[in-house]
Parts: sequence; C-alpha cells; structure tokens
Amino acid sequence: MRRLAGLLVVPLLLLTTAACGSDDKGSDSGSMKNGLPAITAGEKFGEKPTLSKGVGDPPKSLKVNVISEGTGPVTKKGDALSVNYLGQEWDETTPFDNSFDRKQPFQLTLGAGQVIQGWDQGLEGQKVGSRVEIGIPPQLGYGPQGQGDIKPNATLVFVVDILKAVTIPKSATGTEVAQDNKDLPKVGVNTDGKQPSLTVPKTDPPTKLVSNYVLESKGEVVKATDTVVVNYVAALWKDGKVFDSTYTTGKPANFPLGQLTLKGLKDGITGKKVGSRVLIVAPPSEAFGDQEKQGIPKNSTLVFAVDILAKV
Repeated sequence: MRRLAGLLVVPLLLLTTAACGSDDKGSDSGSMKNGLPAITAGEKFGEKPTLSKGVGDPPKSLKVNVISEGTGPVTKKGDALSVNYLGQEWDETTPFDNSFDRKQPFQLTLGAGQVIQGWDQGLEGQKVGSRVEIGIPPQLGYGPQGQGDIKPNATLVFVVDILKAVTIPKSATGTEVAQDNKDLPKVGVNTDGKQPSLTVPKTDPPTKLVSNYVLESKGEVVKATDTVVVNYVAALWKDGKVFDSTYTTGKPANFPLGQLTLKGLKDGITGKKVGSRVLIVAPPSEAFGDQEKQGIPKNSTLVFAVDILAKV
C-alpha cells in the first residue's frame, strides 16, 4: 500500500528524514552542566538557546536534563506535541537546525515513530511548559548512516521547549449526517477506532471538490494555518481501490495545512470542526492533475474519509 503522506506535505525539518544546516554559532569554549553541554545564553523557556561544545566522551545512553519544569500535564505516548527546539552535534559549535528562527513550532505524535527514538523517549513523561536538554547517542539518533549535515555516529544534543500536548482520541465522534446523495461515496459511521468503510459508486465522479460531514462534532473550526492530526483512508474513484490508510499502521498523520500540496485535501479539511469525520472527493484539478504519483494514475479523482482527531 502506498504511503500518501509523503506526497502531501512540503518537506520541512522532519527528524526522521532531513536536517538542514544553520549559520548560527554556538559557544567556542566547552563547558558542561549535569553531564551535557551547558546553555551559555538564552536559558529561559521561549528564548533561543546557545549551546556549548561537549567536553570529553559523550553519554552512551539517553540523558535528559530538565532545565526548567513546566506546570502543565505530563506527556504520554500518543499525545500530539508542539515544540520548539535547537539541535547540535556533541563535538560541534554550530547548531544543525532550530525552529526558533523559523518562528514555527514543530509538531509530532509522541511514540508514533515520526521522529528519532531519542526524541520519542526523551520527551515522554515531561510536563508541558518544560524546557529539557536531551543527549542522544547514535543508536537512538541517526546511527552509522548520519543524515544531511549530521555526521555518521554523531551524538546529538537538543534543547526542547514543550509548548503543548493534546490527547488524541481513537475516532471521530458526533452527529451522523445523512448521506443521501447516491452519486457520492458512502462512509461508515463506526466510532471504535477501526477503519470506516468507504464505498465508491459506479458513476461519473464530480468535477468540483466535495467536502461533506459524515460525523459532525462540536469542536473548534479548523483554520488553513492549523496543524491537524488525522486518520484517513484514501481510494481511487475509478475502481474504489484503497491506496493508502493510516489505520494499517495504527499511527495517525500530522498535517500542517499550510504545507499541504494536495489542494483538495487542504481545502476539504479547512473550515470543518475538530473531532469530525469528513468525506472529501478531490477531482484531478484539486489533486495531482496530469501527473502520476507513486502509481496513482494521472487525472485521478481521489476519495478520502478523514477523521480530524485533534489540532496542535
């Protein structure tokens, strides 16, 4: 089954896939605090930190220092987190990336394998509002292959501000909305967390975008700039064949709507309420047009059943 998510989002820094360089300069002199490089400037939560170069041998296992503890709820596996971070190699004085300069927090689902293991493990059990420093050995980072500007077998040091944590429900819920148009696909209304049925009629597809509630919740309305956590099943109109589903992995997807390149999906989710299930039909002009994408034929009409589980 093809994974659609990689086609939908303009690549940002995703800790499992890419890292980009930084022109920032850390501290040239090495200094340590509690076994990790010291923060030499910008130590307070919300401030962009400056990290010292590590001194001596790096830790061989994960090390987490709480720089300042927040007062929010404790993070747990399955939570959707919003964080700011700065990352630097142990033996370097220049960060390889940070979100503070972009003024755009990074979103992840904790424990879902969307980031390196050191992040999943180091951020679990921390309070929202905390600043933590995490020392990550190679086996919990990028290992012998390295990544981008990050050297093979590098020990990584991150300063992370935990801005927000949202508990993700297993399913959309809400009032069932009549699906009485026989010319549109029908979506199941189960709320047990299992994949809903998606039945495509043997008729000509619509030529304009369709975005209809299947289950309408009372949640907050999604804006075009939001990042949402979704479960979805996606099929081709032509034969009704499912080509992607988050339910097969049991891991919801994070969609920063401002970065979605599939216009029909972005527009179909925008304006809908968090907690709802939505049927989206994207004609070729709102999908991939005359381009074939990972085996999805050109000029395909795409059908989605989307649970908007949370907003982060």
